[in-house]
Amino acid sequence: MPARLGIRIVAVALLGASYVLACHWLMTRAPASPWNVVGVLAPMLVAVAIGAWRARQRWLGAGAALLVAALCGQALLGLQSSPQLLYLAQHVGINGFLAVGFGSTLRAGHTPLVTTLARRVHRDFTPAMALYTRRCTLAWTLYFVAISAASVLIYALAPFDAWALFANLLSPISVVLMFGAEYLLRYRLHPEFERSSVADAIRSYLHGSAAKAPAAPRDSAA
Repeated sequence: MPARLGIRIVAVALLGASYVLACHWLMTRAPASPWNVVGVLAPMLVAVAIGAWRARQRWLGAGAALLVAALCGQALLGLQSSPQLLYLAQHVGINGFLAVGFGSTLRAGHTPLVTTLARRVHRDFTPAMALYTRRCTLAWTLYFVAISAASVLIYALAPFDAWALFANLLSPISVVLMFGAEYLLRYRLHPEFERSSVADAIRSYLHGSAAKAPAAPRDSAA
């Protein structure tokens, strides 16, 4: 793995770990602070705003920026929010953002996200592979929508401990199972896919245009 790629992966991992630790500290050490909600949700919303703006989804970027401003406004007014609601908003927000990120690439005239990543990793890319990766993008979109909906329903209908088990343990396990099931299905249905590693996928995502395969026209398969 190139040194620059390794440094970027480590930097992203450290930022993620710092965010998780900061959220935990705010939730446990400063639960009464009106700035609690800002510290927990603002970094996520800023990331959404930047990503949406770069993807030319101006309405989503502007909406996320306005939410950050609203959170800061409520903190300045001294209004407090329930810590449990913050956990719910964080969990649903992350999964909802991923659903939008995958789903927005399924629009007409756009290349599905999984198709884009696969074309950067695999040298030979057939129409059947393009259709499969489009369906895979749809599957991930529906998965994140389902996780968000389940999170809200469990929070509303079950004790908080049950929701915490779902959010903190079952959700990560389901992501791993989803990856594993897709991996097995991919090579069962399409053995023409070249074997690739997680590092290849990360490299294709981080490097963007620095791909193994030449750029391909946008996929319009239905």
